[in-house]
Amino acid sequence: MTTPAAPPFGRLLTAMVTPFDVAGGLDLDAAARLATYLVDEQRNDGLVINGTGGEAPTTTDAEKADLVAAVKDAVGDRAHVLAGVGTFDTVHTIHLAEQAAKAGADGLLVVTPYYSRPPQTGLLQHFRAVADATDLPNLLYDIPHRTGTPIATETLLELAAHDRIVGVKDAKLDLAASGRVMAETDLAYYSGEDAATLPMLSIGGVGVIGTSTHFAGPGVLAMIEAHLRGDVAEALRLHRQLLPILTGIFRTQGTILVKAGLRLQGLDTGPVRSPLVDATEHEISHLKADLAAAGL
Repeated sequence: MTTPAAPPFGRLLTAMVTPFDVAGGLDLDAAARLATYLVDEQRNDGLVINGTGGEAPTTTDAEKADLVAAVKDAVGDRAHVLAGVGTFDTVHTIHLAEQAAKAGADGLLVVTPYYSRPPQTGLLQHFRAVADATDLPNLLYDIPHRTGTPIATETLLELAAHDRIVGVKDAKLDLAASGRVMAETDLAYYSGEDAATLPMLSIGGVGVIGTSTHFAGPGVLAMIEAHLRGDVAEALRLHRQLLPILTGIFRTQGTILVKAGLRLQGLDTGPVRSPLVDATEHEISHLKADLAAAGL
């Protein structure tokens, strides 16, 4: 059994939304402002850029590179900047990984290839090839309800031997399986489901890569810190207090509600890109109630 893993990118990270202007173009100035807010006010140790929450399926490769560079310039002196590079094509994923490294990323988030549902041997080959492509540390993103394919426990145990595969963003919600990987490897586990952060910490997780943390960052960090110092009652109190927004941010697609919530706070990050659609008044009303219930 290994000792608990160290957090390679800190404890609290947010999968940052991507700001667009009124015409739908990339807004790099707004991205720098949002990154600064998330690090300086929401107390994030790091940001994931070009993830699903950042509408990566709709941004061009050039936009992805520009976004990483802009965020790195804004907060790279005080926060980790990770780039989402995963696609369903190994060659394209390697290209994005190399591009992110050149743009200044500190690490890579590599999601399981989606839609084509490759076998586990294909996943081994894919993740190793991407990890070999740069000198950057890699987090694997295990989210089978989106990709259609889980990363099997035995696959994770094999991948843990690669020097540059350092952790997992875990949205599989199989705590028994994840606990086994944590017990037998040095992989650092970040919760990929906001409401599962405390359970993940209890079995050896190191933190969260969140969505609701666009708003709940200080509270989530306080919960993590309470758990780390052994104050289980305080960690549980904070978990329960924040639960309305940890879950409510996903009443509809998370990016939609994050952009609506940021607009309520005077941080306009512009519209979403099709096929997403902006939040309805009904959805915004629910969001306001969820934020209030969480004390935000």
